[in-house]
Amino acid sequence: MALRIIFMGTPDFAVASLKRLHQDGHHIVGVITATDKYGGRGKKTLIESAVKKYAVSQGLPVLQPKNLKAPAFVDNLLALKADLQVVVAFRMLPRVVWDMPQMGTMNLHGSLLPKYRGAAPINWAIINGDKITGLTTFLLKHKIDTGDILDKVEVPIDYHDTVGTLHDKMMIVGAQLVSASVNALENGNLQSFPQDNSIVSHAPKIYTETCAIDPNQSTRTVYNFIRGLNPYPGAYLIQPDGSKLKIFDCSEIISKHNTPCGTLIYQDKSIIMATQDGYISIEKLQAPGKRRMSAADYLNGLKNSN
Repeated sequence: MALRIIFMGTPDFAVASLKRLHQDGHHIVGVITATDKYGGRGKKTLIESAVKKYAVSQGLPVLQPKNLKAPAFVDNLLALKADLQVVVAFRMLPRVVWDMPQMGTMNLHGSLLPKYRGAAPINWAIINGDKITGLTTFLLKHKIDTGDILDKVEVPIDYHDTVGTLHDKMMIVGAQLVSASVNALENGNLQSFPQDNSIVSHAPKIYTETCAIDPNQSTRTVYNFIRGLNPYPGAYLIQPDGSKLKIFDCSEIISKHNTPCGTLIYQDKSIIMATQDGYISIEKLQAPGKRRMSAADYLNGLKNSN
């Protein structure tokens, strides 16, 4: 008998899993996503979540609660009589919600739990120079990212991967894992197991103030830091005047030098930044109040302004 499933998610990352579940024929009785918001120039454009757009296009019923504890919303969830809830890139759920279905609530997390519990697992895996990451399906319980594991899959991190490219790869692999886990639960072929608390690590939320580049570190450390924040929120170098120069695409050059760390060297069509044991070759950057651009375009702009 097919499980009655409620799906919860908001961004594009979640759409891939919802789409895969729907295409694989799973019985989705409801989709929970963020409320619509006004944005754009003058905040006059009504913006719907990516999950809502897909759900509406497929005729799936959508709920957009402001308060997940509101009695009316809880009653609506109960009325859907779900056997299982599946959560991908959504907000924290109160116990009254995640503990509602008989089979519990399954969450997809962007790491090999218990490694990188927290809000930014993809970022931190790259920042720390990992070569392997992965995804985990697990059952929610009160403490964040601590529930019993259902299944895992590894994902290699390429030397040139950024958060953007790795996110897109993990989005597809994660969708496959979600559907496979639901299939196994539906067929009674999947047993959960507890996390090993002796190997826990954390992936705290990234804030703007923690995105400053420390050029006194090794070239590889700086390179990993930049790509671990590319394209969002973006690593930045604090300039002598206090302004922030965001750096995106880059490569590393290992070379001994006596140049003070953090110095920017403007060449014909490129910019390099001195680090502890070499240089970062900057390929794309963004100055305050400007659009993101190539190093060559940035240098052309400097020439034209003189």
